[in-house]
Amino acid sequence: MEAGRSRAPGAQGRSLAMASLREKLSAAKRFVDGVLGADKYQHYLEHQARVHPGQTPMTERAFWKDYSDWQDKNPQGRCC
Repeated sequence: MEAGRSRAPGAQGRSLAMASLREKLSAAKRFVDGVLGADKYQHYLEHQARVHPGQTPMTERAFWKDYSDWQDKNPQGRCC
């Protein structure tokens, strides 16, 4: 056996397959989060950093409370 070669010839292939699977699962999670609105806080943080760089953003808990209060005051068509 040559020095530096893996004993299992398919080890690199399995590693690439696992990396591909992780990427696909990550993309699926981002999609589901987007559909469900779970990524709203991340979008808020990005907006704050871009538009209001000197201000401290709300905590995630405060953000969701504020968002919930806004939804109650501005009802829109929702499934639930």
